[in-house]
Amino acid sequence: GRGRREGMSCRKNIDLHLTWLGEMRIWLLVLSCSFASHKTMTHPKRLRLCALQVQKKNYRQEKKRAAKELSSALKDPSVVITANWLKIRGSLKSWTKLWCALKPGVLLIYKTPKSDHWVGTLLLNACKLIERPSKKDGFCFKLYHPLDKSIWAVKGPKGENVGSITQPLPSNYLIFRAASESDGRCWMDALELALSCSSLYKLTAKAGRDGDLSTSSESSHILQLLQSTALTDNDGYSEKSEHDAQEDWDNGANENGGRLTEESDMDQSDELSPALQATSYVEQSQEEMAEAGEASQVETVSEENKGLIWTLLKQLRPGMDLSKVVLPTFILEPRSFLDKLSDYYYHANLLSEAAREESPYGRIKQVVRWYLSGFYKKPKGLKKPYNPILGETFRCCWLHPQTDSCTFYIAEQISHHPPISAFYVCNKKDGFYISGSILAKSKFYGNSLSAILDGRARLMLLGRDEEYIITMPYAHCKGILYGTMTLELGGKITIECEKTKYVAELEFKLKPFLGGSSSVNVISGKIQQGDELLATVDGHWDGEVFLQEKSGQQEHLWNPTPEVRSTRLKRQVVQLDQQGQFESERLWQHVTSAIVDRDQNQATQEKFVLEEAQRNQAKDRGDQPWRPRLFNLDSVTNEWTYTHIDTRPWDPERCLVQFEKHGVIQTKEKSQRRHKGLAYSRASAWACQQKVSERDTQIPLSILVSLPN
Repeated sequence: GRGRREGMSCRKNIDLHLTWLGEMRIWLLVLSCSFASHKTMTHPKRLRLCALQVQKKNYRQEKKRAAKELSSALKDPSVVITANWLKIRGSLKSWTKLWCALKPGVLLIYKTPKSDHWVGTLLLNACKLIERPSKKDGFCFKLYHPLDKSIWAVKGPKGENVGSITQPLPSNYLIFRAASESDGRCWMDALELALSCSSLYKLTAKAGRDGDLSTSSESSHILQLLQSTALTDNDGYSEKSEHDAQEDWDNGANENGGRLTEESDMDQSDELSPALQATSYVEQSQEEMAEAGEASQVETVSEENKGLIWTLLKQLRPGMDLSKVVLPTFILEPRSFLDKLSDYYYHANLLSEAAREESPYGRIKQVVRWYLSGFYKKPKGLKKPYNPILGETFRCCWLHPQTDSCTFYIAEQISHHPPISAFYVCNKKDGFYISGSILAKSKFYGNSLSAILDGRARLMLLGRDEEYIITMPYAHCKGILYGTMTLELGGKITIECEKTKYVAELEFKLKPFLGGSSSVNVISGKIQQGDELLATVDGHWDGEVFLQEKSGQQEHLWNPTPEVRSTRLKRQVVQLDQQGQFESERLWQHVTSAIVDRDQNQATQEKFVLEEAQRNQAKDRGDQPWRPRLFNLDSVTNEWTYTHIDTRPWDPERCLVQFEKHGVIQTKEKSQRRHKGLAYSRASAWACQQKVSERDTQIPLSILVSLPN
């Protein structure tokens, strides 16, 4: 017994001795690394500070190590529990086939199996898993957060950034459908494994691999694909042709229809046709916007470029039309005129409010407010957009979070000589569309020139059956030969509604010869009904604009404050690799790249290539007239109108969602076909006929050997 007690005492002494040695090594290390820089500190304070520095260093190293391990596991193709196609239900209750790759702790969702079109990263440690009843074939299950919090990561496996993952897919849950019950059970088992073993990626990290998880957004050439409308089936990988898919979509039925609540989705969600083909949009990553005032509209030309201007001006005569003159690239804004015309719709929500306004006077004020919102977005300096090429098209859209709708914009260059651009803007759910065409003219006056936008737009408020005719100001550039080159807006415009007899007149005033800074970008006008004056308008078109009522009451009609700019709608565009050959961004990409790189010689050469190709096409066409693809000439009004225009008001009992494909804006409606009192749905037949390719996905050995007993 005495020997046992002495042995225990000896063991305790050894433990204490080892602990004391470890502590002494730490303190000696701390003292040696910081003694020289902290000679004046007291001994205890110096020790505490040095210990804190060591802790911070270890803390940073641990963060980097964890990020590297996770990044390695996400990028390693061998670290996969299972992967296959699954149908996922979007926010609008339609189904989209996406590629799902299950890894420890995360579920990666892609557009294709190539892993280059990332859709989202699901964080499984925040999820619960449950089987979900369904009337249709296949097997449904649901991943959800029990406290209704987001289940999405904000970055992808390669550091991709997204603005909002909640638009295409729900934020706090996700519903999946496998092709068969056996496939669904396999996915359930695999997900249970991934949910319980979220830290397995640590054991699969490779020693020689490095790289941080986060990648700066600047290093990414283009944001990864996000389906902004949450409607699209898998383009390019669907087993049906686009024509067949569109036929299925047109004939699909949903008797319950509409947006369903989470409580009711078990019984009704699967009736929407999954075969809808819609364009995929992504939020615009960059845009140029100058500040308000004269400073942003003034440009000092370099000596080299002055020579180019002088050579150009020697060819011109006062009053000459500049539409056929090739301008130097250093004055070009790196985007097409079709793109620039879309600047008026970043505040399209104001038109949504106008459509809901009960008072006719309130509607005309709201339309004027929207009209003024399109001018403050301007490039810095004296810049002119590209002259569009014949047949060139541009499309984009804006999502309306408040009304859960989308404003679509379609434009096409329908004539080259004279240059005419036609455009169509539509938000059927919010009750408005705009149709119009612009003939761009330029006149040279010696020391100045003017760019005149000849044409008008027709704004239709569908629920009110009101049409507003709108005209545009002209752009005036002065100081070409002498003085400072300055760009301003001038001229009188009108916004007129024949039905209500309301008219708004606005005058954009050029800066007078002796005017100060307060006389730059001045605008004034009035609103009247018939001959009765109701209000006057005064201010600056890129700043504050006030409305003075006849009663004497004054209000802010428009003011693009930083808060207003930050809350404007986000523009969604089509990714470059998804665009057609004659879409603006893709067509001008090489010219734009050269201008951004300040390589004027290369920009001029690339621009010449496009212009020469256009001349050759005109020669090949001969006397045959050009036929626009998306617009046609109305023989009655002699105006260009959108071929697929739909003037019917939105019916919430019949209309489901508006979408766009290949420039065609259309509305999905509920099917009304019935047979012997029973609703017939092609969607059910489509789901039964679809065959999902079977893929034998095995759990890697590196995962199996690391599983807990």
